[in-house]
Amino acid sequence: MSPQVAGLLQLTALIAALALAYRPLGDYMAKVYSSEKHYAPEKWIYKVIGANPAAEMRWPAYLRGVLAFSAVSVLFLYLLQRIQGSLPGSLGFTSIDPDQAFNTAASFVANTNWQSYYGEQAMGHVVQTGGLAVQNFLSAAVGMAVAVALVRGFARSRTGELGNFWADLVRGTVRILVPISVIGAIVLVACGAIQNFSGIHQVGQFMGGTQEWNGGAVASQEAIKELGTNGGGYFNANSAHPFENPNPFSNLFEIFLILLIPFALTRTFGRMVGSLRQGYAILGAMAVIWIGFTALMMWTEFAHRGPAFEIAGGAMEGKETRFGIAGSSIFAVATTLTSTGAVNSFHSSYTGFGGGITMLGMQLGEIAPGGVGSGLYGMLIMAIIAVFIAGLMVGRTPEYLGRKIGTRQIKLAACYILVTPALVLGFTAVAMALPTPADSMTNSGAHGFSEILYAYTSGANNNGSAFAGLNADTQWFNTTIGIAMLLGRFVPMVFVLALAGSLAEQKPVPETAGTLRTDKPLYAGLLVGTILIITGLTYFPALALGPLAEGLAS
Repeated sequence: MSPQVAGLLQLTALIAALALAYRPLGDYMAKVYSSEKHYAPEKWIYKVIGANPAAEMRWPAYLRGVLAFSAVSVLFLYLLQRIQGSLPGSLGFTSIDPDQAFNTAASFVANTNWQSYYGEQAMGHVVQTGGLAVQNFLSAAVGMAVAVALVRGFARSRTGELGNFWADLVRGTVRILVPISVIGAIVLVACGAIQNFSGIHQVGQFMGGTQEWNGGAVASQEAIKELGTNGGGYFNANSAHPFENPNPFSNLFEIFLILLIPFALTRTFGRMVGSLRQGYAILGAMAVIWIGFTALMMWTEFAHRGPAFEIAGGAMEGKETRFGIAGSSIFAVATTLTSTGAVNSFHSSYTGFGGGITMLGMQLGEIAPGGVGSGLYGMLIMAIIAVFIAGLMVGRTPEYLGRKIGTRQIKLAACYILVTPALVLGFTAVAMALPTPADSMTNSGAHGFSEILYAYTSGANNNGSAFAGLNADTQWFNTTIGIAMLLGRFVPMVFVLALAGSLAEQKPVPETAGTLRTDKPLYAGLLVGTILIITGLTYFPALALGPLAEGLAS
């Protein structure tokens, strides 16, 4: 069997598995967020934190809950790293330096999981399981809560109430993320991923010296790392490490976990707004982009010319022979079109165009299908922009799901889509202009520029993957990427929740013969075109200086 055919079969199996899980999981999540019942463990949590889950919140109160909880999480995780040297189970590792502790705390709370350190050489068991793994659950639950609040904005009328943040946070964690992660961890252990709390031990000779590895609760963290579109691994090699991703089946299963909730949330959206066809339209736009990017990546990596490439069957540099080009390409697209950031290959070693595809996937806003929660609300923002453009073309006041899209809604949507490009391009420009940050680049020219552009694209879009080759463990990059991660995560949420509040206050507009049908393939096509045009106009000059220049020169 040729590698190309094997890759096609892997992609087909993945799509089939996602299709089987789509309906039951989407309906289940809709019930979770619509239920008025509280389970005993949830009641205990509400009592401990002093929250009233029945109290409805308007968008400013909901936002205060998101920001206050996230601020406390950053502080807790920062302090946990700073005192690591005094904690049991630290494996002898010292406390983390202030700039790196800030970067890591910001990263995991922002659902980015950017790692400027070697996990197996820096973090002990307490920080890994009590700090990083916990935030993998909570940061994902925060994203889902914000997405559900926006969906309620479309579903409700004549009220500014969007639900209760604390109830949404707890339910998302207890009823969705934890049960699926338990099942996922069991599957990964069966595949060969490790799950223990062993210390550092010698495993043999390597390059004339002794090689050492430490154990850890890897399978459980790997499950939520992928399911919650987090991405931070136990080891520096991330999902290329055999302890995290042992074989081709575990590789495909991890991709399935990455895409599972973001795709299923489109059915949750359709169910909660009372129109499954609206959910299918959003799903269709996401699927077209994801399949298109995957096909383009596989073609680019298989078709690259040259004697070495032809002997290897394609561009194998930086890829695990366990997974090959197909398994690596599918993983790379899945992780950069979502906010996962996990890697099973060396993105810097991809072809020029291949590296550009991973970068462009993040620059779309990671909305196809995007991160857990963030993908859905990002796509709904783009849906509003697409409706507005359609309204301009026909001279009608734009409407979406029975809501008029007026000046306030468009301003909020425009602010949302401008935040991330401003962070990415602004920080990249400053880093290239200053002499010190450029010293961290391993390569010069177009590829070196891509290293820095990728780093800020990954941070500001809350992805967390690295182009590699860039020494990001410096005060400049730890601080600036940390700031980019926090602003890229929480500033857009301000506009999302403000938009949700303004939509919920409206009176529904009756559908007429002139209303744009947003549940049809024509609109889904318009939505895809809008996304590609806006992203292209925003990032094309920067991409032309990096991956496009490198690809054309090769």
